[in-house]
Amino acid sequence: MLIYLVAFLLSVTLQAQPTEKLVKVAIAPDHADWVYSKGENVKFKVMVTKNSELLPNVKIRYEVGPEMMTPTMKDSAVLKDGNMIIAGGTLKDAGFLRCKVIAEYDGIKYEGLATAAFNPELIKPTVQYPEDFIQFWDKAKQDLAAVSMDVKLTLLPERCTELTNVFQANIQNYKPGMRLYGIVSIPKKQGKYPALLRVPGAGVRPYYGDPTTADLGIITFEIGIHGIPVTMDAGIYTDLGRTTLDGYPTFNLDDRDKYYYKRVYLGCVRAIDFIYSLPEFDGSTLAVTGGSQGGALSIVTAGLDNRVKYLAAFYPALCDLTGYFSNRAGGWPHMFRDLKAGKEKIETVKYYDVVNFAKNVKVPGFYSWGFNDVTCPPTSTFSAYNSISAPKELLIMQETGHWTYPEQNEKSKKW
Repeated sequence: MLIYLVAFLLSVTLQAQPTEKLVKVAIAPDHADWVYSKGENVKFKVMVTKNSELLPNVKIRYEVGPEMMTPTMKDSAVLKDGNMIIAGGTLKDAGFLRCKVIAEYDGIKYEGLATAAFNPELIKPTVQYPEDFIQFWDKAKQDLAAVSMDVKLTLLPERCTELTNVFQANIQNYKPGMRLYGIVSIPKKQGKYPALLRVPGAGVRPYYGDPTTADLGIITFEIGIHGIPVTMDAGIYTDLGRTTLDGYPTFNLDDRDKYYYKRVYLGCVRAIDFIYSLPEFDGSTLAVTGGSQGGALSIVTAGLDNRVKYLAAFYPALCDLTGYFSNRAGGWPHMFRDLKAGKEKIETVKYYDVVNFAKNVKVPGFYSWGFNDVTCPPTSTFSAYNSISAPKELLIMQETGHWTYPEQNEKSKKW
């Protein structure tokens, strides 16, 4: 049973590969693993192709610089044979150097990028660890425990299978009247089963649940974070994302007790409370997984709650948010990219930055991302990964951005 859990834990729904285009701009550093030592020079190999053939006499513009920061080099060229070498220089500190190329063909612009790593294992976080971090969250969990779950389950017959019952779960979060919604899929056959908590990426959307995995004998609970039902018409979530919930990652950022993600992080703990209340749960085998914001929540949940036994996090968000103040990339949602922030906001993020939860993770974890991610920059994700002392494995897919290859999940299953 545990083998099935591990396999399907890693079959998370992640961002799809980018759409193919007629003209492709391929860029690669001159080291096969894209990794360099500080002070070592990198050369970026550029090829512009159409129908898999080099495109002659194509005009390009290119820039090179530390990821997410102002480029240190900008230039243009005409590629007589469709390819060229760009001398990218080096970095004196651990981090990432990115080359971006824009080619123009038949009036249309095509873009490519590649990112070289310089001693990524040496990247250290910039965010500070508050002296009362543990006390703050212990108190929050105590407050949560004092609030009844008040569970309300609604059977969703159209989603049930021959082997699995599917319900919308409506649960009370850390304040009376504040709700947590999700889709729980429970095997029908009498028995005790392991459980998988699926935590969501950023945005506002409905959720279907995961009865396919439940059919194999694993309880699955896929949660939303916004305190609204997760079975409404998709247009409602689109409207909420554009209005009431637009910009939610920064709501009440100047107050650590009212910041939006407090309800989110404690909601993940409440989700575990719910799983433990299920008579079908085996009482011990619990994993958590997600990508982007969900990758962040996977690490946060494992760092907050020792009932989690395993986690898998893909390109986690909310890592080392203060990186921009040290002249390097910070994590999504890049709230400090303009370097404008009051003292209260900077103080608040210390209690919510994934890096500080990573320091408290004590269970085995699988992690994966790429060097070309411009949403959750690798500088930020390595800041969190390098802070984890628990058993861990990292699968790097160098050229991926904020998306995954099918092979990525296959390799993670084998792990």
